[in-house]
Amino acid sequence: MKDRVIIFDTTLRDGEQCPGASLNPLQKLEVARQLDRLGVDVIEAGFAVSSPGDFEGVKLIAGQVKRPVIASLARSVPKDIEAAGRALKPAKRRRIHTFVATSEIHMKHKLRKAEDEILRLAAAAVKLARRFTDDVEFSPEDAARTRPEFLFRVLEAVIDAGATTVNIPDTVGWAIPSQFGELIRAIRENVPNIDRAVISVHCHNDLGLSTANSLAAVANGARQVECTVNGIGERAGNASLEEVVMGLTVRKDLFGVTTAIRTEEICRASRLVSKLTGFLVQPNKAIVGGNAFAHESGIHQDGVLKFRKTYEIMHPRDVGYGESKLVLGKHSGRHAFLERLKALGFRVSERQLVSAFERFKALADRKKEVFDDDLAALVEDEISEVPPRYLLEYLHVVSGTGVVPSATVRLKTSEGKILEDSASGDGPVDACYNAMDRLTGFKGKLADYIIQSVTSGKDAMGEVTVKVASQGRVEHGRAASTDIIEASSKAYLNAVNRLLHGVKRRG
Repeated sequence: MKDRVIIFDTTLRDGEQCPGASLNPLQKLEVARQLDRLGVDVIEAGFAVSSPGDFEGVKLIAGQVKRPVIASLARSVPKDIEAAGRALKPAKRRRIHTFVATSEIHMKHKLRKAEDEILRLAAAAVKLARRFTDDVEFSPEDAARTRPEFLFRVLEAVIDAGATTVNIPDTVGWAIPSQFGELIRAIRENVPNIDRAVISVHCHNDLGLSTANSLAAVANGARQVECTVNGIGERAGNASLEEVVMGLTVRKDLFGVTTAIRTEEICRASRLVSKLTGFLVQPNKAIVGGNAFAHESGIHQDGVLKFRKTYEIMHPRDVGYGESKLVLGKHSGRHAFLERLKALGFRVSERQLVSAFERFKALADRKKEVFDDDLAALVEDEISEVPPRYLLEYLHVVSGTGVVPSATVRLKTSEGKILEDSASGDGPVDACYNAMDRLTGFKGKLADYIIQSVTSGKDAMGEVTVKVASQGRVEHGRAASTDIIEASSKAYLNAVNRLLHGVKRRG
């Protein structure tokens, strides 16, 4: 047991205290069942005395979730401890977690009590809690700002009274890792009976150091960490369960400890808590964020494709994420681009790859992310079996209310000749088509015109599909661009090239 760290999850108690994160008893039970699947050792199901809903939530979980220890928080006052005892009665394994503040600032300004009175309250609370369960945890609130010598006295007293776990909270996120680690070491060295209790830590994230402080505590002998899924909680939140667990797992070489967490359930737990609380997980959140295993840089993508561990210190499947995500954007390289094309079923020549990659880069400059459908629409133009007689080189359109739409079009022939002309029309697309007809000498009829969004978002590519009829033949053309006038023009020209190719072949 010495090399095992107990994971105490307080998502349903401290996490739920986050403004706007309130859960009803049935939602709490749903989260508790997922925490059970995740393998947490202790579930702090709520603060039983705080409300009838919290009491019912604790009682419901205590009756239906059997493997983990079920805990309820209680102040060091009889009514709190008795309420916790009643709510936890159905639990197969139960714990009462009682606390009182011990820092000078809390004792003076909040409790208005002296040290001796705090010592008496703490010991009495633990003794009362022992009437309901043999598993009692005590927390000296704001321990990180408590005078060390007094903290040592409090811990010794509550262990003598029967506490089996002593939790050291950094209640306001004030500590830094070196200081907090030293505090845990000092507790081990200065509390005579500390070997009779598990040292726990509960760190808040006000300075963004909750995970770092928790890991520093483990390195110095703490063997329980209190944390929440997605790091939710009061103010800036708590130590994040997924960060603590994966920190201990990935750096087992450094910490030399294990947990009982089934890490492949981490992402499932994260999504559930996010859904029920309405708190979205930021994309760059460690372990569970949408970008946690995403790579856009061409250098990174190339490295991951060659050997995943070059840029990933854990496998995404280990946390239930699935596979790494190579995000195609303006920083992506040819290697990642080609691999994505292969995954989509496209096989391209070197010439087609060069041309398609250039168009991809131009598109990526206009979009934050290029999706698979964008790629398919882009590449299909490059792998057409019809050699184009005309390519669109330049397009300028004038249109608006009270203005006759006009378009200037420049085409390049397969022989390298540049052609340019202008025309007007009923709308900007009609004007483009009229200008191209004048340049190509083509006489045909637009039989169908369809435009749709390829992907989502304001920067989505528009895909245009047209059918053009000429001399009894109908050919379709398709093109995509973030500019629908450009897509319309390229689609029409694509159909015209097909029709002209057929005429040339018959001739």
